[in-house]
Amino acid sequence: MTFPARDVLGAFRLTGSAVRLPGGEGRSIRVGDTVLKPTGPDREFAEWLGDVMASVPEDGFRVARPLRAVTGSWSYDGWTAARLVAGAEPDHAAAPRWLEIVAAGRAFHRALADVPRPGFLDRRGDWWAIGDRVAWQEEEPDLLPALRAPYGALTALLGPMPQDRPQLVHGDLTGNVLFAPGLAPAVIDFSPYWRPAAFGEAVVVGDAVLWHGAGPQLLREAAAAGGPGFARYVARALVFRLVTTSERLRALPVDGRRSTDTDPDAEKRRYERAARLLAELVRAPRKATR
Repeated sequence: MTFPARDVLGAFRLTGSAVRLPGGEGRSIRVGDTVLKPTGPDREFAEWLGDVMASVPEDGFRVARPLRAVTGSWSYDGWTAARLVAGAEPDHAAAPRWLEIVAAGRAFHRALADVPRPGFLDRRGDWWAIGDRVAWQEEEPDLLPALRAPYGALTALLGPMPQDRPQLVHGDLTGNVLFAPGLAPAVIDFSPYWRPAAFGEAVVVGDAVLWHGAGPQLLREAAAAGGPGFARYVARALVFRLVTTSERLRALPVDGRRSTDTDPDAEKRRYERAARLLAELVRAPRKATR
């Protein structure tokens, strides 16, 4: 990826050296106390995001406030800019902070509760959009054979369609909540979806089980904090990730499937474990009443 041209820095009134930041697929560039990111092909999204992130009230969380270019837009020549926020992603192997991430997401979602649904969501056709629609039974899946069995196990745990009010939610909080001593958590890289708030929070729990080795204790604690029906949201979150995983693997060349995160059989075992743990949680109350 190329660095922003000099006129881009000038458009955002930036001076100094441009340095690539780690993470975020290597797309973020730091210049002083500002972070520049490519807008991608959807400029409408970039402008909408700037409006939302400039106005969202911080209450229990922080956000990276966007900067306007000299043109008055939130983007310039394919780039956006926002203030750098202090903080780092937790080391979940050493000191997990899953419930704090969920709580930060819940505060963020409260602040977004009255933001209208953006029209660009209807035009999305990427892996994540497909996974989201399948998780909410708006589209039939086209899965790799290895993932069909865990998909069936997870869909058996969905239960009735939730009746909670849909709103804007962050669908990828897991690696996008930063912590700094003495400060509220920072929520970054907003990935918008239009679902009940609990779904965005459940994705964090599902990710913790799938990719970070979390087990029954986190599921029980998250379900207790999330209230009745939260485990069913986790099931939808896991379906969302499973379909996205299937789409990602399908796009890889066959000879590229070498590591554990590109091996369909390894992914099958990952999702089977998650489905088994979640099934134990969902069925636990029934056992207790017998």
